[in-house]
Amino acid sequence: MKSKKYFALIAALVFFATTTSVFGAGPAVKTDRVVYLINGALGDNAFYDSGEAGIKNIEKQYKLQTRTIECNFDAAKFQPALDAAVQYADVIFVISYGFEDQLKVVADKYPNKIFVNIDTIVENPKHTITSVFFLAEQSSYLAGMTAALATTTTSLKGINKDKVIGVVGGDTDPIVSAFVFGFQNGAKAVDPGIKVLTKSLGGAWDDSAKGKQAALQLYDQKADVIYQVAAAAGIGVLQAAAERGLYAIGVDTNQNDLEPGHVIASAVKNVGATIEKVFKTIKDGTYKPGVVINADLASGGIDLVFDAKQQVLPKNIIDKVKAARQQIIEGKLKVQLYNNENVWQQ
Repeated sequence: MKSKKYFALIAALVFFATTTSVFGAGPAVKTDRVVYLINGALGDNAFYDSGEAGIKNIEKQYKLQTRTIECNFDAAKFQPALDAAVQYADVIFVISYGFEDQLKVVADKYPNKIFVNIDTIVENPKHTITSVFFLAEQSSYLAGMTAALATTTTSLKGINKDKVIGVVGGDTDPIVSAFVFGFQNGAKAVDPGIKVLTKSLGGAWDDSAKGKQAALQLYDQKADVIYQVAAAAGIGVLQAAAERGLYAIGVDTNQNDLEPGHVIASAVKNVGATIEKVFKTIKDGTYKPGVVINADLASGGIDLVFDAKQQVLPKNIIDKVKAARQQIIEGKLKVQLYNNENVWQQ
């Protein structure tokens, strides 16, 4: 059914193709249509959904026509999706991880289109792709601090005497590894003796049952706080925390209320807000093609949030983490960026 819907959408986008107007010596960019092209799928309550929220906001604010194309991690869908996107719109926000080479070719073929690549850095020969790169090490450092402070607070219900925390990642790629790297460093900054267990789902980003199973295995190894970096599969991690009466840290969006009292914080990537900011520059003429936009704590591109209907962390833990957050923003605390080391070794 999804496959039929996908190809119907592709056909519709091609059907509605329009010609561009003239801008100087070449085509001008029309901003009345925008495509959000993702390698995965909506419904993750995290990364992709955050971007979709941003697309819907600019659609409403600027009275645009927008289309979202989901590739559902299917390699056969990405190229036709790109082709359809450039036929429909001049402005394309794209999450291309795993398909960067196809994006480069299409961007070079259509140099007057605006391509904004989200979450990874992609450089095409004609230098027209602008990349938004989230410094996830910073928010993950704060998540590591939070987990470390929680696991050493034995007065917190369910916390055992062992100083063990964990991470469940969707894969072992550099993006996820950067999260793990920051998390480990934040935890060790609190207590060098803390053990950080890691578990990869091997690319099963949409398998929440597998995410839950991985989390339960880490809880069985005495972890009492687990950081989920696994998109839709990570929902299973949160469910496991509630089932065991233990704790988890969410990712990409504020997931603190998904399992009330058991998700103690969320390391958010403000994908939607970033899309809105970039589109604003496109509208006001300050947009720059071919640059890298670093989304960090200071810019509001990332954050660690504690807002929840039922927050079980004591105030002193939240205050310590927020103080470190402010130090990072002010440049007083430097968070090391991922250096390609193997963070998956136990």
